[in-house]
Amino acid sequence: MDSTHLFLTHVHLLLNHVPTVGFAIGLFLFWWSLLAHDDSLQRASLVLFVGVALLAIPAYASGNAAAETICTGPGGSAGATSTGPCADDAVSLHSILTHESAALAALLVIQMTGALAWLGLWQIRRMGRVAGWNVAAVLALSLLSMGLVARAADVGGEIRHAEIREKAVAKPAAAEGMPVARAAGRWVTQTPYGWPALETLHFIGLTLLIGVILLIDLRMLGVMKGVCFSALHRLLPWAILGFAINAVSGILFFAAAPEQYSHNVAFIWKLAFMMLAGGNGLYFTLFDEAWALQPGDEAPFTAKAAAVSALVLWMGVLYFGSMLPFLGDAF
Repeated sequence: MDSTHLFLTHVHLLLNHVPTVGFAIGLFLFWWSLLAHDDSLQRASLVLFVGVALLAIPAYASGNAAAETICTGPGGSAGATSTGPCADDAVSLHSILTHESAALAALLVIQMTGALAWLGLWQIRRMGRVAGWNVAAVLALSLLSMGLVARAADVGGEIRHAEIREKAVAKPAAAEGMPVARAAGRWVTQTPYGWPALETLHFIGLTLLIGVILLIDLRMLGVMKGVCFSALHRLLPWAILGFAINAVSGILFFAAAPEQYSHNVAFIWKLAFMMLAGGNGLYFTLFDEAWALQPGDEAPFTAKAAAVSALVLWMGVLYFGSMLPFLGDAF
């Protein structure tokens, strides 16, 4: 087993409970903030939703490596979990594939929840409050996310615990048809327009994201001094939309050929840079010091440091994303 594969297996063990526990805490805080009319608590819950949405990406992306490890053992081959029974009789291939499908559905809804929560943080800075429609949308999606992620966690617990599976022994996987995650992946790879359409969306999302980030970062570093900071702040929702588009399209790319990514060291670096860049983006969403300045003003040192680090991090994402076919011999 290669070190990349082993590393992702450990990442999955470290992060697989984060979406369940994190969303439970976030949902409780969000409900409490609505009942108590506590704006600071609402802000904290939105930050938690965004953080969980970011961490849910590596939690899901590392799942294929963990599945191969537990199902096929150290000598297993890439993709073996989709072609035959597990080497260990105590491990259920049916539960693995069901868990994979449940996790994919949960992840997609979690990403939508995180994007709207991020938009809510922007609205607080822009309007002093979260728009009513966004409060309702975040509440509905967070409840749905909690249900889906709880389902994924429940099925995940059955993978290696026969005493739990015995209560609801299902039909063989073949009798139930192809799992949703595998069906989605097959649609991407086998339809003439699937992969090209996702590539187009990925490029559009990347253009929105990097374009807005580049404008903001350059202004923070002293370029375009005649541009008002508040005008740039109005562009942030487009960056949020771009990140959401890239996250969803990237998830579907992974579902189409997970073994190409779980054995690729460039993918690990891309994930790492992307998580750090997403966290960096929260700086310009949460802190007000850079946005109150007028045209011609210099941005504070912390804003400049955040801008420099953002440029470095997103360059890392772009580089390792471009190098996926060329590093790691996985494609």
